[in-house]
Amino acid sequence: MIINADKPHQWKKDIADSVDYYNNWFLAYAPKTFRDTRIQTTEQVMVALKQTNNLQNIAPGLLKRYPTVLNMLRMATAPPLARDRLIGLAYVKPNLINGMEKQNRIPSRLGNAELMDQLSRVSEVISKLLDYDIFVWLENGKSPSESEIRRAATVVADRLTGAIANPLIRNEQENRQLQRVARWLQGRGYRNVTEAAPLGHYDIEPGTFAFRFNIPIQQQSNERIVNLPIDIVIKPINSKKEEFPILVEAKSAGDFTNTNKRRKEEATKVNQLRATYGDSIKFLLFLCGYFDSGYLGYEAAERIDWVWEHRIDDFEKIGL
Repeated sequence: MIINADKPHQWKKDIADSVDYYNNWFLAYAPKTFRDTRIQTTEQVMVALKQTNNLQNIAPGLLKRYPTVLNMLRMATAPPLARDRLIGLAYVKPNLINGMEKQNRIPSRLGNAELMDQLSRVSEVISKLLDYDIFVWLENGKSPSESEIRRAATVVADRLTGAIANPLIRNEQENRQLQRVARWLQGRGYRNVTEAAPLGHYDIEPGTFAFRFNIPIQQQSNERIVNLPIDIVIKPINSKKEEFPILVEAKSAGDFTNTNKRRKEEATKVNQLRATYGDSIKFLLFLCGYFDSGYLGYEAAERIDWVWEHRIDDFEKIGL
């Protein structure tokens, strides 16, 4: 049975209701996340300023000693620099920048001469682009006051906060969606086997479900078997053991632009599954947020159905 894909007359209302549902959650969750992140990030920026002597020492040796200060330094420029932009401007290897920021370390394969050369180029780019409107003491050559340091740290922290908080919000939204499905299923007698020993889809018993499950597929290009991650795998209580489980991808979005950029991802995934297991496979989207009629129409044309989070009881229509 088709749940929503064949009912375009309902899409306009569902889109509005879904946007309202997402916005209500965002307004309740995001402000505290941003505040908490800003406080934590400000303190981290203060530490980085101290390590760099308030940006008066960003020499290669300093960058080697304190790799993570680079995260702050990128936000201390005018304009602030994305990682890829810094890599391009400094003509350095991506693994150097990524290792410094993400892992707080210098890649071990770089020899010292090559390392210092690349760090020198990073230092030169940062030095040329430092935002003197924020770090006023760099221009007048005076020692900064505590209030000037705190004010500058707050500005840089604001620049960093969005980059840090937005992934936290996306992750929380995904986790919240999964837990919503879990509560709905458990209220109907289903059992979560996510933490069980490694299972194949053929091991899933009727009346159970699992999160972030790998389904093996055969790549048509080279016939290799690879694992395809699925957010939720559900075996209906009244199904037979040999029946293929229902596969669900949880999708949330805070704006319409990104969803239309990424709408081909689901089509690619379901076509890979159909090529391996046949057209009868049951694949659904669990949607919350900004999914417009263009997105829905594209998915419907690919024979992909969906359940809205604000109307989660629609899962009953496929026998759950």
